[in-house]
Amino acid sequence: MMNWLEYRKELLGRIGEIGKLSPDTLAGYQTLSGAGKKTGHLDAKTRELIALAVAVTTRCDGCITVHTGEALKHGATREEIAEALGVAVALNAGAALVYSARVMDAVGEHSAAA
Repeated sequence: MMNWLEYRKELLGRIGEIGKLSPDTLAGYQTLSGAGKKTGHLDAKTRELIALAVAVTTRCDGCITVHTGEALKHGATREEIAEALGVAVALNAGAALVYSARVMDAVGEHSAAA
């Protein structure tokens, strides 16, 4: 599918270029990214599992490669990763169901107005 390690290397290089052109943008991202570590309420592995589920729901390949490496580094197993991804799948299906209800609501309103 993709050479994830090479992609990660290239991506981080490009992000470094953006950081040189717009250092405050990168610094702001790094502040947001590191904020959860400061509270200590979740361990690093749990944060990375959440990040992987969010990466799937936001369709971010860069997030996938970065957070897969981090999740594994923090001891996440294939099984734990698969379970986190199951949550992402369920939420995507749930979101589609919720937005389907919104469409039907819009259909009702448009029909009543016609």
